[in-house]
Amino acid sequence: MKNSINIAHGFLSILYSVLILFLFEISLASCTQDELQIQQNFPFEISVMPTPKNISKDETVEIRFQVLPLGGYSETQYFLRYFQYDGSGTLQYFNNTPYLPNDLYPLLQKQFRLYYTSTSEISQSFTIWIIDNFGNEKEIKFQFNIKD
Repeated sequence: MKNSINIAHGFLSILYSVLILFLFEISLASCTQDELQIQQNFPFEISVMPTPKNISKDETVEIRFQVLPLGGYSETQYFLRYFQYDGSGTLQYFNNTPYLPNDLYPLLQKQFRLYYTSTSEISQSFTIWIIDNFGNEKEIKFQFNIKD
């Protein structure tokens, strides 16, 4: 009886050692990559406050934007580009020089205001693209009818 208890105890000790070695092997096998994978490329959304539908020549409209990243990488850089395809006007940030169509401008903040000034007596349409340094982009279209 004592002999069979010793055999069972020896068998359990061997089984326990094999289990520990198996778990150790699994933990080593899961560490085969040399570098840590960190996600940097996150999509984003753009929030735009409502704007008037009608505008007069030489009238300025404020357009409020907010970039809403869907991830938490703080080194993402955002840029703005615009193109006016109907009518004429200027788009600028605060009192800065008006933006040129199709040029890329860095955004220094995720929440900002742009000012569009009509220089036309006809309806105006333009598109603004917000782009990040990973190639993600969002297109926002604006159309203003001329006030009667």
